[in-house]
Amino acid sequence: MKNNLREIYKEKRKKISKSEIDNLSINIANKILDMSIWNYTNFHIFLPLEKLNEVNTNFILSILQGRDKNVYIPKVISNSKIQSILLQDNTLLKLNKFGVPEPETGLSINSKLIDVVFIPLLAYDIKGNRVGYGKGFYDRFLSKCKNDLLKIGLSFFPPENQIIKTNNGDIPIDVCVTPNKIFKF
Repeated sequence: MKNNLREIYKEKRKKISKSEIDNLSINIANKILDMSIWNYTNFHIFLPLEKLNEVNTNFILSILQGRDKNVYIPKVISNSKIQSILLQDNTLLKLNKFGVPEPETGLSINSKLIDVVFIPLLAYDIKGNRVGYGKGFYDRFLSKCKNDLLKIGLSFFPPENQIIKTNNGDIPIDVCVTPNKIFKF
C-alpha cells in the first residue's frame, strides 16, 4: 500500500507546474501564519527537493526568519541520520547524494531542544500516519526529539482515508497544512 501511494503521489506532484507549486506553497505558508506556533523558538524545516515538486518551504522559511525564530535545516550524517543545523546568513548549501540541499557545515542543536518540525511527505491519512520516500530518515530523527514536539506535515493534497501497514517505527504527524485547510490529528 505504501509503495502504491508513493507512486500515485509522485505522479500527482509531477502534474503540478512550477508556478502552481509556488502559488500552492504560498497558500500553505499563509495557513501557517494562522497557527498558534509563534511562541515556540526552535524550528526545524526541510528544504524543498525541486525535482520532486515538493512544497516550496522557502516562503515558510522567510516567515520564520522574519519573526526571529531559530531555524534549523537537516543535514544527513552517517547511518542515515538527520542532524539539525542552524541556518545563518553565511550558511553554505550544497546538494547531497539524494539531491537535497543541505548545509556544508554549521552549528547543530540537540534534537530534544527543537519545538516544531516541518516534515516532508508524499501522502498521509486522517489519523496522521504519513508516507515519505521510504528511507525512514524522519522517523529516526523524530524518535530522538522530545515527546511534546509539534510535528507538522506539508502537502498539496487532502488526506487518504487510511494508510495500511504502518510499522512500529512510524511516527505520525500532529497536523498537516494544505493550501486550503489545516488537518489536525
